Amino acid sequence: MMFKEHSVKLAIAPIAWTNDDMPELGRDNTFEQCISEMALAGFQGSEVGNKYPRSPDKLHRALELRGLKIASAWFSAYLTVRPYAETAQAFCAHRDFLHEMGAKVIVVSEQGRSIQGQIDTPLFANKPVFTEAEWATLADGLGGLGRLAAEKDMTLVYHHHMGTGVQTGGEIAHLMQLTDPGEVSLLFDTGHLAFAGENPLEVLRAHLPRIKHVHLKDIRPEVVQYVKQNQLSFLQAVKAGAFTVPGDGCIEFAEIFAELARYSYTGWFVVEAEQDPALADPLEYAIKARRYIRETSGL
Repeated sequence: MMFKEHSVKLAIAPIAWTNDDMPELGRDNTFEQCISEMALAGFQGSEVGNKYPRSPDKLHRALELRGLKIASAWFSAYLTVRPYAETAQAFCAHRDFLHEMGAKVIVVSEQGRSIQGQIDTPLFANKPVFTEAEWATLADGLGGLGRLAAEKDMTLVYHHHMGTGVQTGGEIAHLMQLTDPGEVSLLFDTGHLAFAGENPLEVLRAHLPRIKHVHLKDIRPEVVQYVKQNQLSFLQAVKAGAFTVPGDGCIEFAEIFAELARYSYTGWFVVEAEQDPALADPLEYAIKARRYIRETSGL
């Protein structure tokens, strides 16, 4: 066994069943079907999707019936473009909901000047680049949100993401330098790093002490190449199948798992592969991911 018993829990994101950014993908897949199939595939948890009930009581009941827990949920910050108080207010509501659900980490991504949701904006040609002033505002604001998270004994984990100002290895390193480890931790996402042209293992090794949450996704390199050549947007890349589950793409996960185990990582691994469910059956891919993770990590 690579990992200590009970140190790592496995979750899967609902985005494989129904896509929050493109509701037409998986429109007919219900919340109940989604969480039932997660449990059937052998997962212990989930992140929160748009179809999930916002009443903690209702959500608890639905999840408990299936033996599932909430790992976290995405929060869009607008620290570089809006007043801090506005983001902080929305963050507190999000934090309190997640706290009620028993989550320990809050996934935050800066969406100021982001192009990830723009269907016609080329992903690589139009990537936002922050000014020094924006970096300072972002770091300061994230520190504030991190302190708000700590009030509930929770941790802010920053999600580097394609189409945003924190996408590359260099940008991740810069953000980590500008922020306090006691306030801002890192979400390590294998798929976004590989898509950005980075070596996920190198980024992992550079920031291991800061990593408190892990997203496991794979990429199809031939689709990524197609995206670059044809100036596609992030959402078009998703539709084209740039992402897939671990073991179905080109990323070597065995070394990544070994490195995390050596560091005694504790927390969640979340399988997250936004695909078109009409083309990639969510249950089939969930089972495929679960089997691959068991084979390569022992979990």
